[in-house]
Formats: sequence, C-alpha cells, structure tokens
Amino acid sequence: MNKNTKTLVFSGVQPTGNLHLGNYLGAMKNFVDLQKKMECIYCVVDLHAITVFQDPQELKKNILDTTAGFVACGLDFKKSIIFNQSSVSGHSELAWILNCVSRVGWMNRMTQFKEKAGKNKENASVGLYVYPNLMAADILLYKATHVPVGDDQKQHLELARDIAQKFNNDFKANNFFPIPEPLIQKKLSRVMSLRDGTKKMSKSEESDYSRIDLQDSEDEINKKIKKAKTDSSPIPDKVEDLKNRPEALNLLNIYSFVTNTTVEKTLENMAGKDFSKFKNELSDALVATICPIGKKIKKLKNDNKYLLEILREGTNKANVIAKKNIGKVKEIVGFI
Repeated sequence: MNKNTKTLVFSGVQPTGNLHLGNYLGAMKNFVDLQKKMECIYCVVDLHAITVFQDPQELKKNILDTTAGFVACGLDFKKSIIFNQSSVSGHSELAWILNCVSRVGWMNRMTQFKEKAGKNKENASVGLYVYPNLMAADILLYKATHVPVGDDQKQHLELARDIAQKFNNDFKANNFFPIPEPLIQKKLSRVMSLRDGTKKMSKSEESDYSRIDLQDSEDEINKKIKKAKTDSSPIPDKVEDLKNRPEALNLLNIYSFVTNTTVEKTLENMAGKDFSKFKNELSDALVATICPIGKKIKKLKNDNKYLLEILREGTNKANVIAKKNIGKVKEIVGFI
C-alpha cells in the first residue's frame, strides 16, 4: 500500500430482514470496535439485495430496520458514514466500468454464485452473477484500504484486489486504486446455525430456532438456546476435542465471544459440565448482550424520520468522496 494512502474501512450489510446474532458477532461488534480506531464507511447494500427479487415495500422497511440495527449496536453516525448504497450513484457507475475490467473467468470461479443460484443457475439474475464486481465497486469507489470480511467473503475481496490491480495496470494509473486489505476477526468469523453446526446462521433458514434475532425477547432467547442442538458428551478441556463436535464448538464460541474471552478460557472454566447447565449461562450472557440492543432497535424503528435523517446525512458525506473519485475514474478511462 502506498505510504500516503489514508487508512479507510468500508463494509456493508444487506437489508434482508431482522438482523441476527451472526450479523452482530460476525460484523456489527467488529464495526463498532473499528470506528474507535479508523475512519469507517458502513453501507446498507440495497443494490445487492435486489439480485434476488424483493417486495418494494418490504425492501424500504428492511433498509430502515438495518439502519436502526447499525445505530442500536453502537455505530455512531457522527463518527462513521452510514448510508444506503442506492442513494450514491457512483456505486452503479463504477460497477459498470469494473464489469468491463473484470473477466468472465473470474466470475465463473466465484463459489457463492454457485451456492446461491443452485442447480437452476440459468434462471438466476445477471445481477447475482456480477454481484462481486459491484462489491468491488463499493470498496474501490471510496479507495478503501481495509475491509472487514468473514470466511464467506474472502474470495470476493480477492477479486476486488485483482480488479483494482488490473484497472491500475490497464490504464497505467499507478496506485490509483489502493489494493484493499482484509480485516479478519481472529476469534470468530462465523456464527453457525443453532440447529446445524456445519451451516452458517442465516435469515433464510426456515426454522426460527436456528438463530437468535437481535429483537428476540428474553423468553425467546432462553427457548432457542434450550432447544439448540448439542451432543451428549460433557464439555472437554481442550479445543482439539471439539474437532468433530460442530454444535458444541459453535455454542462455546458464541459464549466466549459474547463474554469477551477465549474458547480456551471458557473450556478451562466449563470442562466436565453438561451442556444443560452451560446453556443456562449462555442464555444469561446472550440476554444481557442482545436484549438491550433489541429494545433500542424497536425504539428507533418507531422514528422513521430520524433514521432517514441519518441516511441523508451519510449520503451527503459519501457523495463528496464518491463524486471526486468517480470523476477521476472517468478521466482515466477517457470519458469526456
């Protein structure tokens, strides 16, 4: 990275319904920590959301709900830029230019498209196919230097790095786009389903018991943790002994992250206990962390005017950076 490049973090969250524990532990908690140390831009990525059909009224509601989630989790819109992606036209403009830089072979290697499109990929939208180019545009539009990513987004960030390098080389624009670095959480990058420890916690899973939503009540959290899948063996004293116990590992990971400790320390304290006893402690820890956030989200959702003001303020700030950078991109490409 060029020594003169200003450090800047960019990340986005899709507005696809209720935020859950996986969003909080895998992204939001980290976002809040990062804003204390670096300049940050956090985006509600509504353009990404429409790669699969969204009911328009539901999408509007989800954009505001996700914004409420950002603020309730501790993001400070006076410190970080918070806005929705579609309100800054530079994202779409740069995405098209990068569509012409990126290669079809690169797209064909993207594993997430194969997973999301499934067997009927001929029927998937073109948007879903080129979604990683839009993600690259999101990052490069602000010349972001760092991107917090989970395991499932590493490949997309690698692509953004390749596109930045190719653009710089093709147009002999030395170091115009910085090559963005990943920020990978060391302690926990994936929160798994409470019903299947081999699958990521997701809003799309049918059973409500597969996830803890940030707006869940104390009773709902207690019920979901009680029903969370485990095994009959007691808690071991070594991490290696959890290798073939994905559900057990997931619950211990969640507890460790919520209580700001390590899995090793948790095992030290919990070794030999049955999961029925451990689940009570996990429920208490989750209630103490999640319920205050849920209350804030519900309060914020009743004030659409305030949420829209936050997004407008963020859009204005984001547009200042985006217009300057997209103007320079057009100049480099040869547009008049």
